[in-house]
Amino acid sequence: MPTPMTRIAAEIARRALRPDPGRQGGGWGGGGLLVALLAVAFAVLLLLPLVVIQFLTGGMIGRFGAQGEDPWACGDQGASTTAQRDIPPDYMKLYLAASKKYGIPWPVLAGIGKVETNHGRSQLPGVASGENFAGAGGPMQFIADTWNRYGVDGNGDGEKDRYDPEDAIPAAGNYLKASGAPARMERAIFAYNHATWYVDMVLDQAGRYAKAGVKSVLTDSAVCDEDLAGVPEGVVGDLVARALAQRGKPYVWGATGPDAFDCSGLVYDAYRSVGVTLPRTTFGQWPMGPKVPEGKEQPGDLVFFNSGPGTGPDNPGHVGLVVGKNKMIEARCTRCGPVKTTTYENRDPLGFTRPLAHPNVKRQLERRVEAAAD
Repeated sequence: MPTPMTRIAAEIARRALRPDPGRQGGGWGGGGLLVALLAVAFAVLLLLPLVVIQFLTGGMIGRFGAQGEDPWACGDQGASTTAQRDIPPDYMKLYLAASKKYGIPWPVLAGIGKVETNHGRSQLPGVASGENFAGAGGPMQFIADTWNRYGVDGNGDGEKDRYDPEDAIPAAGNYLKASGAPARMERAIFAYNHATWYVDMVLDQAGRYAKAGVKSVLTDSAVCDEDLAGVPEGVVGDLVARALAQRGKPYVWGATGPDAFDCSGLVYDAYRSVGVTLPRTTFGQWPMGPKVPEGKEQPGDLVFFNSGPGTGPDNPGHVGLVVGKNKMIEARCTRCGPVKTTTYENRDPLGFTRPLAHPNVKRQLERRVEAAAD
């Protein structure tokens, strides 16, 4: 009886050899015949390690990887053994840099780079120069029109060269972000190449590269604890530490802990731990200013987003707790995974507030100090 993974491999091969009717100007996806050939090879390669593993262990590796591991926690520390062996070091650095700049999980960028050109190692036409029959060129296989709109000068040499990985890889991040990633990752990958089999291939490869497996690819990349250096001691340090201690707990709408949280519930619990009672909901927490200009936010501040039902330009529906430069901890949504530290740099924050400077909060803190003195 075929295993789930063998069925996936067979389906990838079947779809790869079927022209995609949605491809503009041709029958194949964004990488053209190159991607189709790679798909067949990939489907075959999918099966080989599984046969060996099943022989040695009598089991099957789950699609979602080992439980409890932190997804690519700090750069390549979260890379699987497969990623470390397969991705050239210079490409890995570019994937990580593009991930940080555009907020796209690096395994997705690496998955595209693998599927398209084997990280630039393919010798087929349209990789190092020229174009394949579909008009795609470069290590990330950009069509000229898409490159003209989304290409970037990643190395600052004054040129946008789709054959230079230092330009092409960040351009891929730029394009995915413009297409809805990371919040709508699958849709963004589909925009990169209009084929459902292509989305499956990229996510499957990304899952092999990510230490925590493919499920983590659909969530935001985690933040290193090293990035949290500089959080001051005292009230700020205490409330940030309280929030960070909740990482890994599930999102549940309306929950304020201790076993689960929603976004405002996490903030509410963190402040409550230092003797401060904030309003329970995001809508109520938004007025607890003063407002802080972007770039001036500090650990302990709140960052708000215009997302969720009933939200608007001055009525944000999502909140996170700032824990470092461009870093926050949040409880986002059920499918987004558990409470985690993420970056807000590429998520268009609506604004920042500093509850610790609010008169009501100051009075609460003063009463806390007085009670401690008694």
